[in-house]
Amino acid sequence: MSELASSEGQKFSKNLQILKNEGTVHILRPLAALLLTKGPEEQQEIIQFLSDLNESAAAEEMIGILRDEQFIGIRQPLLTTIWNSKLNYSYYLPEFVEIAADGDFMEALDCLTIMENMEGPFEERHILEAQLHLKDYLEDTAPKESQKAKIMSEIALWLKDLSDLDDDDISSFME
Repeated sequence: MSELASSEGQKFSKNLQILKNEGTVHILRPLAALLLTKGPEEQQEIIQFLSDLNESAAAEEMIGILRDEQFIGIRQPLLTTIWNSKLNYSYYLPEFVEIAADGDFMEALDCLTIMENMEGPFEERHILEAQLHLKDYLEDTAPKESQKAKIMSEIALWLKDLSDLDDDDISSFME
């Protein structure tokens, strides 16, 4: 990993490719840290690398990175990697609603995009927890930016549609 941190240009690309072939979960946090320090070209390569993740264990690690205060400044590009990913993040529905509520307009928009592309299954407790995060956002008396408020309304409608499913529809998500 230190070779990647100190490398530039083609050497950076080559070292990143080597890491891709060795497995990725243990290097996700250091890669996110590199996003904070590298130039635009290397950042784009890291974002592409993260978008191509296919190890299911990577989803949990990416959620941990998104929740880490150290990475708040790059949370939006990290969210972009998730909605470009082939991994199933359905288990983390509440986390995405919480990030949307706490984040800015672009983060909320990315979270909505991620949620709309989730395949399920959705556990009832996750839907309820997501609704609680939404309720906290709505009950917060701080002024709300109008574009973000519209996105949060879309999230509320999406959650309502999800929770209005009858038992047969829910069981189809659980399969």
